[in-house]
Amino acid sequence: MAKANVISKNDLIKYAKECLATNGIEKFTLRSVAEMAGVTQGTIYYHFRTKEQLLLAIVQDISKNSWAEISQKSNQYIISEAIESAKNRCSYDSYFHKLFSALLVSSFNNEKMRIQLGEIVSNENNTLTQNLSKFWSKSPIDGVSLETWGILLTAIVDGLALQALLQKDFPVEKTYEEVEQLFKGLSNLLYEKDE
Repeated sequence: MAKANVISKNDLIKYAKECLATNGIEKFTLRSVAEMAGVTQGTIYYHFRTKEQLLLAIVQDISKNSWAEISQKSNQYIISEAIESAKNRCSYDSYFHKLFSALLVSSFNNEKMRIQLGEIVSNENNTLTQNLSKFWSKSPIDGVSLETWGILLTAIVDGLALQALLQKDFPVEKTYEEVEQLFKGLSNLLYEKDE
């Protein structure tokens, strides 16, 4: 029996994530989300006009929630937590990165979607920059701003995720251990400069 048409957007996103994890992106439909949530398709359309809008909301929700969790950690653990979070989403079967990549390709022909994805990436860059500023008082390398570090680190994480999507044997553990060493080395540079 369908639930009353009173369901929050956040609850629908939660059901949509479950549906995506269960069915995969290939079989993801608004109808399957409605069935999982126990609501009518009209209820889904009330909150999300298109499948793409719902998929964008999922990407935005995952991104926002993962950074909210990381931002609550103490300063000394922010980098380690951010790396661990990125590593956990980096796999051959990562539905988050499959979804993000599929939306990215679709956005090349949909300017509104492209702008929305650009805003998600920009928010990730800004959040990473804010978290870096808690960890680093200034850039470890002269001439490279914390804002640029935020952009570069987002690009590194996204690039690693793309490689993992394409290569079953991508060395995720080794690569992320070395990314963490990179951050430690950069931090050491900063501390040496301050002495």
